[in-house]
Amino acid sequence: MALTDAELEYVKKELGREPNSLEYGMLDIMFSEHCSYKSSRPVLRLFPNEGENVILGPGDDAGIVELTDELALVIGMESHNHPSAIEPYGGAGTGIGGIIRDIISMGAKPVALLDSLRFGYLEDQKSRYLFEHVVKGISDYGNRVGIPTVGGEVEFDDNFKSNPLVNVVCVGLVPKDEIVLGVAPNPGDIFVLMGGRTGRDGIHGVTFASEELTTKSEIEDRPAVQVGDPFTKKQVMEATFEALEKIDVQGLKDLGGGGLTCCISEMAAKGENGAVVELTKIPLREKGMTPYEIMLSESQERMVFVVHPEDVDALMEVFNKYELPAAPIGTVTDDGQFVMTKDREVISKLPCELLADPPSIEREAIAPASVPEVVEVPEVPVEEALLKLLSSENIASKKWVYRQYDHEVQVRTVVKPGDDAAVMKVDDKKAFAVTSDCNSIHTKLDPYHGGAGSVAEAIRNVVSMGAEPICIADCLNFGNPEKPEVFWQFRECVKGMSDVANKFKTPVISGNVSFYNETEGITVNPSPVVGVAGSMDLKDIRTSEFKGEGDVIIVIGATRPELGGSEYYRSVHGVVAGKAPEVHLDDEYASAMAILDIIRNDEEGNITAVHDCSAGGLGVAISEMAISSGLGAFIDITKIPGESDMNLCERLFSESHGRYILTVKEYAADEVVSKIKSMDVEAAAVGKVNGNLLIIDETVEIPVSKLEESYSGVIEKFMA
Repeated sequence: MALTDAELEYVKKELGREPNSLEYGMLDIMFSEHCSYKSSRPVLRLFPNEGENVILGPGDDAGIVELTDELALVIGMESHNHPSAIEPYGGAGTGIGGIIRDIISMGAKPVALLDSLRFGYLEDQKSRYLFEHVVKGISDYGNRVGIPTVGGEVEFDDNFKSNPLVNVVCVGLVPKDEIVLGVAPNPGDIFVLMGGRTGRDGIHGVTFASEELTTKSEIEDRPAVQVGDPFTKKQVMEATFEALEKIDVQGLKDLGGGGLTCCISEMAAKGENGAVVELTKIPLREKGMTPYEIMLSESQERMVFVVHPEDVDALMEVFNKYELPAAPIGTVTDDGQFVMTKDREVISKLPCELLADPPSIEREAIAPASVPEVVEVPEVPVEEALLKLLSSENIASKKWVYRQYDHEVQVRTVVKPGDDAAVMKVDDKKAFAVTSDCNSIHTKLDPYHGGAGSVAEAIRNVVSMGAEPICIADCLNFGNPEKPEVFWQFRECVKGMSDVANKFKTPVISGNVSFYNETEGITVNPSPVVGVAGSMDLKDIRTSEFKGEGDVIIVIGATRPELGGSEYYRSVHGVVAGKAPEVHLDDEYASAMAILDIIRNDEEGNITAVHDCSAGGLGVAISEMAISSGLGAFIDITKIPGESDMNLCERLFSESHGRYILTVKEYAADEVVSKIKSMDVEAAAVGKVNGNLLIIDETVEIPVSKLEESYSGVIEKFMA
């Protein structure tokens, strides 16, 4: 068991007795970091999670925010890191399955998936294996259940070689009057279990996720990885939607981490009620399963419905129609106790509140003694540096990944993978943009500004599409929180994220914390993955590729000499060091508001393209705009807003925050620059779209075809 001595004493004091073996197992998983958030809860309170459009913040399976007068947007994010390290195909697939169930359990139809992935460099054979099978697991599962995977990001670094990170976002839509919550509100109501049968897979999955990996994990922990079944999931989805349409469902929750123990105890606790569950009623996949195995199993594709007794028969008719195993397994009670019976004999009895709300831990946080290194690197010719950046695994085209995903199923996808964010159609006028982002190197070097920058970059991505950010979901991937330096990283990161979220009044409505991402003492780079959704009108959509010859290129926001932790340092010089770029909250906010203002008031369509500036700096951002359009450009580097004494590489490859690149029709350029400056935002016209060469200061001339050659086919060469 993972229960500490202090937790064991606490449990005995609360119960007034020694728990039996089944009760110990149930308490063990509910006190795990994965279920209880016992280390992170005190810090997560820093996040803003309320707002005028927030319908439901953190605490249920997903968060909900108002999108239109009739519809709400439901969003959640989960990690499946340890399972994917052990069994990449199944681990990634069940991660997709889990987050889809979270959205369904709110009554919402899932409409989009995004994946945020981290692996070792592809020259490493095991990293290639993990990468290939994680992508295939995501692809096969998402494609088979008919939900488009529309975006995401991939990072490669030696640090993730033994401990890949697999984070998934799912977004759904639901009429506001059809939202369902994961609660058991009425004593006398019936718990009905539906979906896949309960088996021995996934036992101790949450405790496995709350421990460090070892070299033996691949063999010893494989039984803790669940087995997904997308075909059953499709049936579960359809049956759930029909049940919600026909039956007065009082509560609904999926069975994820912690299985039946977690699901039933949390539903009852939220209703300030109790539960009695009869073990022999649970549909099993394997003979001879013990009560311990049944209650700790994390078998996939299972849902629990709470309905009035008079609605049970009608609910079972729906499930029988879809040929899904289902059974009434228990009753909501009013005594606050979770009672398990076998043939009506009590075999365990625990307070729901004890299971669902274990005590939090105030962890020690100590800043590391080291200070940011001063980095000196030799000068590299600009053309050589830019081409090397474009061909790095972290910048190069991710087409190998997203071409395996069906991103057009459901025919909502307006802007497809490859741009700053995906855009999904809601109705004839409305759309939403959604993205996921993270900068693990910046966060390693400066947890506060790395966390702040990850939120800021995700916000810039939806703003670039023409959307106003409305909510945040996150997945915070860190090492062992029992190590004071790791917990300090976590706390500082959350502070930075919270400050940006507060500045933009963009609440964090859902999220996940994944600790213990360590293998044999190697801690992963802290990776705060941030999902942001933005609301927009279809008429305001802007994409990043150059549109026409003669368009003027405008840079918004100041460039500073901030190469610390840059992709330029990592890819060109093999250096991961320096002082990470700082997020200037007022400047970041002002730049975003300026972009939204000029797009919304662009009645004549003068703003032809928008692209945010992040990894690889201006040089990479402009190259991407050229590659995606086939059009070249002339750039006068001296006109880029910012400090005047920067060298050419700093101007081109700095990763300063708060910057965007616009292209504007020539006759409107002066007016646009003046308007942006009137909002106290730095802006300047720095060049024009022209020809088929990227020309920088008349000293560097690179054919767009050569840029594309460097940018394309990089991952394909490794995966051939």
